[in-house]
Amino acid sequence: MLCRCNAALRGFGRRLSQTANLMVGVPDYDTYVAHRRANHPDEPVMSREAFFRNRQDRRYGAGPDRVMRCC
Repeated sequence: MLCRCNAALRGFGRRLSQTANLMVGVPDYDTYVAHRRANHPDEPVMSREAFFRNRQDRRYGAGPDRVMRCC
């Protein structure tokens, strides 16, 4: 019983963390990896650091695909 409760709490904590990150514009790396493996198995997966940098660049208009926006 205790083991199941701990697993449920960890799952809830993970979902809460994902929700909080999405609310402030930080996408979930694990979701990205699952999508890439399911839909693009022959293509490489970015590292966590490269993924974060890529998402920040896309959001704030940096990098080669630069699009200036205020929000």
